[in-house]
Order: sequence, then structure tokens, then C-alpha cells
Amino acid sequence: MMCSSRILLFAALVPLMACGQAKQEYVPALVGFYNVENLYDTLDQADVDDAEFLPGSAKQWGSVRYWHKLDKMAGVIASLGKDLHPQGLAILGLGEVENRTVVEDLAAREPLKARGYKVMHVDGPDRRGVDVALMYNPSLYKVYAHKSYRLHMADTAFRTRDQLLVSGVLDGDTTHVIVAHWPSRRGGEKRSEPNRKAAAELGRHIIDSLLAINPNARVMYMGDLNDDPVNVSLTRFLRATGEKAEAVDGTLYNPMYEPYQRGIGTLAWRDSWNLFDQIVITPSLVTGAGGQYHYYGVRIFNEPYLRQEEGNFAGYPSRTFVGDIYQDGYSDHFPVFLILVKEVKK
Repeated sequence: MMCSSRILLFAALVPLMACGQAKQEYVPALVGFYNVENLYDTLDQADVDDAEFLPGSAKQWGSVRYWHKLDKMAGVIASLGKDLHPQGLAILGLGEVENRTVVEDLAAREPLKARGYKVMHVDGPDRRGVDVALMYNPSLYKVYAHKSYRLHMADTAFRTRDQLLVSGVLDGDTTHVIVAHWPSRRGGEKRSEPNRKAAAELGRHIIDSLLAINPNARVMYMGDLNDDPVNVSLTRFLRATGEKAEAVDGTLYNPMYEPYQRGIGTLAWRDSWNLFDQIVITPSLVTGAGGQYHYYGVRIFNEPYLRQEEGNFAGYPSRTFVGDIYQDGYSDHFPVFLILVKEVKK
């Protein structure tokens, strides 16, 4: 007689046990982030510096290239976590999207269409017109509220992306997702550092407001943070640690710390790797307090087809453009996702 095995949607993570041995069975939930690198439409948007992504520009950005990029992005997103869950990601934060329409167009492309992803987006003040957004599978994540937070600086001319808070229920667990894209390192890392410290303080404020209501609030703070896990903006201003045991009393756990220490990154610059794309979580998602799901692991999706194959930048993420030269790639960032699990009740 054959031994029955019921490893629900999770065979890739949980080893099969021999007949007669006890088995733990888990259900996964997958949450990711992807900076899709300049996902612009082909229309001139008022009060937005989108001239380089218009028909007739040096980039020759038109409908053919737009829809082709959407197809490529949709193919990548459809692949994220597909070996762990038949519907892939329940939640995906996005960076560098021009508006809600481009995200809706992305969700409607054939590789993703059947999942029925819904979109959360709020227009922000960034001069280039790029925002953050959230795509979510409504059969897995039930959204009930959202709010956009603006970063105000002493320099009133400074404009950057809003931080988007989305609250919903993930298979019974009230779960909050904050999507951010911190200010860039333009002008140099040190010179621009105060901007990212301020962005981290805003993120911390949002998280603290949720923890004040519920100390076991399940919060995931994600985005292209333009800093690495070891930078002071993360460690001191966002209060995130790479040690699970230290993630107590509101200190966040940063699962990206360990891969960063091993030299793994999500983008490359001048022959070195950075891990700017991160998902940081509150202590309850480490311990499982206040809900069913808890943290299991993290993946940086750096499959060979997403990498440049040859030349001086072989191994780097394969981009759509280098300058104005069309590369027909994907993005200058690799996507990342968290694996959450809950034990099956027997």
C-alpha cells in the first residue's frame, strides 16, 4: 500500500516523510516586490517629465515597445513563486510605474489575466511621474483600506514618491503592506543620505501608528529603498535588524540582511552588487503572533534569462534601455518575494 502525502501546494519546501512518520503540512502565501524600471505609457502627462518616453523621443518609445515590455514584465511576474503556489504571488508591490493605467494594462496581459489581479495606486508628486503601486489577487487578499503618505522636506522643491499603505485580510490574517521607493542616490550616496533617512522616518511613523493600535500588527514594508540592509537608514531610522532574535518590541526583521552578507544583490553598479529591493516585517510575522502565517524564507528571483549574457555587464540585470539604446531586456532590478506559511489544521 502506498503512503499518502498531503503537502498542500508546498512540496518544494517541505520534505516528504517516510510512511508511518509524522508530517507537518503547510500552505504558503507569497508576497513580492518588483521595480519594473520606467514603466511609462506613450501619452504626454501634464506636470510630469515624461518626454523621454514619448513617441518621437530618442528612445523611440511607442505602442509596440510598450506592449512588448508589458508582456515581458507579466511573464516574469507570472513565474514568481509558481513552483510553490499555483496562483503565484498573492500580493506584489511595484516601483517605477507612471500611473494606474499602466498597472492595469500589466495585470490584464495574458500571463496574468486569469488571476484577476486588482490594483491600488495613488498619483504622487515625483517630477519624473513614477509612483509605487500594489497588485493583489482578490481571491487571496481582501483589501479594505488604503492611504498614501507624502514625504515633506524643509526644501519644498524636493519631490519624491509617496508611500502607499494597503490594509487587507490575507486568508484570515489582517495584514498591512506598505510600498515605498525611497529617494535616489543622485548627487552621491552621502549627500543624498538625509533624504533616505527622512523616508525611513516616515515609514517608521506609519508602522508605529499600526503597532499602536495592535502590538501584534502584521506589517510588511517593501520597496526599492536605494540603500542596503546595513545602511543607517534601515538599521537606525527604520529600526530593522538582520537577527530574528532581536526583532522584538517593535524592532523589524529584515530577511534581506543575510543574502546581502553573502554578496547577493538585486541590482549592480560599477562592478558591485546592491540589495536595494527589500521586504521588512514586524515581529509578529516572525513569531506567528496574532495570526496564522509566519515567515519562512525569502527569494531573489535572479534567473539566467533576466541577466545580461555578454559584454562588460554580463550577469547584471538585463535592462530595457541603456541610455537611449534599446536592449529589449526586463528591468535593472531583480524581483524579490517572501514566503509565508501556515500549518494545516488536522
